[in-house]
Amino acid sequence: MTDVSTPRQLPLDLGHEPGYSRDDLIVSASNMAAVDIVDRWPGWISPVVVLAGPTGSGKTHLAAVWKAESDAIILDAHSIGTASGERGPFLIDDIGSGPIDESGLFHLINTVRQSGSSLLMTSRKWPANWPVTLPDLASRLKTATTVEIGEPDDTLLAGVLYKLFADRQIAVDPNVINFLVSHIERSLSTANRIVERLDRVALEKKSRITRALAASVVTASDEGQAAFEL
Repeated sequence: MTDVSTPRQLPLDLGHEPGYSRDDLIVSASNMAAVDIVDRWPGWISPVVVLAGPTGSGKTHLAAVWKAESDAIILDAHSIGTASGERGPFLIDDIGSGPIDESGLFHLINTVRQSGSSLLMTSRKWPANWPVTLPDLASRLKTATTVEIGEPDDTLLAGVLYKLFADRQIAVDPNVINFLVSHIERSLSTANRIVERLDRVALEKKSRITRALAASVVTASDEGQAAFEL
């Protein structure tokens, strides 16, 4: 028997990546202090700054903004000692969740302080909770300026959702945004993933993005489905 059903339209993957420029940064109460300290560089009171916040709170975006401004050297938390001889500025993204090159970080902080350079680190934990056993390093970290980033509040999450849809040239009603703000995980990475899925499903169904469609995609996501099933 011949299958005469209408084939699904598979949308092209146009590679919509979230923007990480300063202009793409949306500021709200949850990240205002962190944005302020990034903007104030190089006039930092302390040469070592830590941005601490949960996954999806925008730490990597802020780090990218600072790197673009400072032309910082990116280091891996596991091999900080490879920066020997460099003068910085330096950036270490997502430190503290695994092993740290403690000796390398200790000497890096000393180098930064002596040379008048800067070091920015992002972490899901406060420095006091990092797996540090070297007393001298623990002492150095206590002098760092640590700025907390909270989970995205309603203002930030709504702004990010509007921006993500606009980047894809999609106009959505405010009730769609309000529904998503109320029902998705409070994470910028989740917002990006949900917008990508909504875009794909709407293209496949050749429909607008409505509140009902948003509810279906969020439900599918909550149930752990890898993709929305038509």
